[in-house]
Amino acid sequence: MLPVKKHPANSYRTLLEIRKRKDQLLDELQKDNEQFSTLWSQIFIKQKDSSRGEYLSSMVTHSITAVDTFLMIRKLLKNYHDLFGKKKRKR
Repeated sequence: MLPVKKHPANSYRTLLEIRKRKDQLLDELQKDNEQFSTLWSQIFIKQKDSSRGEYLSSMVTHSITAVDTFLMIRKLLKNYHDLFGKKKRKR
C-alpha cells in the first residue's frame, strides 16, 4: 500500500498559494500514479513457461491437495454432523 502523507491544515491567504498547493498535489498524484502503475504491472507479469516435468509436478501437488481437502471435510462432517447437517428428530 502506498504511504499516505498527512499535511497540516493550511489557511491559504492568496490565490497564488492555492495554485501552488494545487500544483504540488497534482505532482504528488502523478508520482503516485506512476508508482501504482509500476507495481500493478509487476503483479501481472507473465510467468515463464514451465517444462513438462514442472507441469506434471504441479498437477500432482494440486491433486493431492484437493484429495486431502476432500478427506478432511468428510472427516469433519462425520464427526461434527450435528453442527453442519440436519439434526435428527427424537421421537
